[in-house]
Amino acid sequence: MMLGEDKAAVFIQAWWRGTLVRRTLLHAALRAWIIQCWWKQKLAKLLEKRRRASLELYARQEWAAVQLQSWVRMWCVRLRYCRLLHAVRIIQVYWRWHSCHTRGFIQGHYSLKENHLNLQLEISLGSQACRVQQSIPLPIKE
Repeated sequence: MMLGEDKAAVFIQAWWRGTLVRRTLLHAALRAWIIQCWWKQKLAKLLEKRRRASLELYARQEWAAVQLQSWVRMWCVRLRYCRLLHAVRIIQVYWRWHSCHTRGFIQGHYSLKENHLNLQLEISLGSQACRVQQSIPLPIKE
């Protein structure tokens, strides 16, 4: 009878020890699973942060390239505008010189003395010149 009770006791002890081992292994597996889930979340956040940083860097570089291209285009247009403006000024100077020498020009001075306007005009038409000097009384009431 003792042998049967010893076998039963050994069986119960083996069952209990197996239950404890299985429970310990289950707790260890659950803890490992929790740590793995936590690590996957941290890794996903880290990868998202890196992806966002690289995307922001790319956007900043693209914006800088667009700005640089815009400045270069503006500089080229401004340079062309300045060249055209310089050419226009040269043409205007020569045109004005030509029109003064072919059409003539008027040059003069005036002065106000008391109630008279004194005019001195010189009108040039090509090779001819005409001088006019006149004093005009002004109707000023005293």
